[in-house]
Amino acid sequence: MTGTVHVSAVRGPVIDFTCDGPLPAIETAVIVDPGGANVTCEVQAHLDPKRFRAIALEPTQGLSRLMPAQATGAPISVPVGNATLGRLLDVLGRTGDNGPALPPDTARRAIHQPVLDLAQSRTGTEIFSTGIKILDLLAPLAQGGKAALFGGAGVGKTVLVTELIHAMVTDYDGVSVFAGVGERSREGHEMLHDMKTYGVLDQTVLVYGQMNEPPGARWRVPLTALTIAEHIRDVDHLNVLLLMDNVFRFVQAGAEVSGLLGRMPSRVGYQPTLETEVAGLQERIASGAHAAITAIEAVYVPADDFTDPAVSAISTHMDSTVVLSRDLAAQGIYPAIDPLRTTSVLLDPVIVGADHARTAADVRQLMEHYEELRDVIALLGVEELGREEKLLVGRARRLQRFLTQPFFVAAPFTGIEGRSVPVAETIAGCRRIVDGDCDDWAEASFYMVGPLDEAEKREAARKAEAA
Repeated sequence: MTGTVHVSAVRGPVIDFTCDGPLPAIETAVIVDPGGANVTCEVQAHLDPKRFRAIALEPTQGLSRLMPAQATGAPISVPVGNATLGRLLDVLGRTGDNGPALPPDTARRAIHQPVLDLAQSRTGTEIFSTGIKILDLLAPLAQGGKAALFGGAGVGKTVLVTELIHAMVTDYDGVSVFAGVGERSREGHEMLHDMKTYGVLDQTVLVYGQMNEPPGARWRVPLTALTIAEHIRDVDHLNVLLLMDNVFRFVQAGAEVSGLLGRMPSRVGYQPTLETEVAGLQERIASGAHAAITAIEAVYVPADDFTDPAVSAISTHMDSTVVLSRDLAAQGIYPAIDPLRTTSVLLDPVIVGADHARTAADVRQLMEHYEELRDVIALLGVEELGREEKLLVGRARRLQRFLTQPFFVAAPFTGIEGRSVPVAETIAGCRRIVDGDCDDWAEASFYMVGPLDEAEKREAARKAEAA
């Protein structure tokens, strides 16, 4: 049993404690000044037989030496279950939406949970249809899988995540948990407002650790969201869609915590425990015997450098990797998804069918050929290409425009109503373009449409106008 505990030093979010009994275990909670400030901390290191160091999950202003503290002897726990549905919570599970307090009998669960045993987990191959053409074609998502959206600043990660929420939550048989990691306060308000507008807030839990909060809060908020999702999977036996924006901020917060604790930095200044921390989070996302957790995660790529250690560590755990391109965004191609670097382990004829796999391969091959010729075209112009090359470049450009799509969440800004396209129609449309059925259509007819039928109507209207 832990004896009397009091604060011996405060250095920003790092607090040292002195204890006259056995030291509390690593990753257990300590509450500073339980009768007053009530600041929750998590034990991170044992300094000697009488002293230990913890990281605060709340602001430490006003704390001082010799303040009493209480070692709980247990990890931080957060509320779970039906009471959390439709609510906005912080890292400690407190409500932040100005709604009523959670019922006192709400179940609680520790944020540190073991990974499912291999015998308990199962691999899912049931494909999600998102209604987003380029995703369904080149990076299909599976129930119980993990997909990451990689991109630099301002290329559309958050818009794509929000569109996926809109596309999947309305037709999705389950519950959604959204983790805002290091988000701006404005984005949190917008997400809450959007959920209310879509009418899906009652089946969603929002968990936020915002930019202005201490690094400990940003570091632990994905675990809070994941704990709520695991309870829904294991106890309520409902499928869970877990959305995280942004996982890079989780790594960044871990690097801050590591530096504050005085650990020697590793490559590029990251924490030496980078791979372990990422694995500890990602490996908990799995399918149980009765239900699955499916994760869609936005990942910021610092300075568009895809060799960054954090990006590499996260990508190794993903089933589907979606890469957003600044070059495509600059050309007005939205969503700005790079078809050559976007991949999925599920793009297999056994899982998606031979027609889907063949069409995806043909589309990628055509795009790759176009990419190879871009420098030649930039120097000499399309006219200098041979007849066959011109034909292939034309098809690639039409495909590129056909795979653009107006988003529902962007409609207030673009004035264009969003489109959702079934997978079968996406494959059929791409097949026709690849086979040359649309070689005489204007490229503009394909831009920002839903299924190919819309492009066909546009083309017919254009020809009628020209006549």
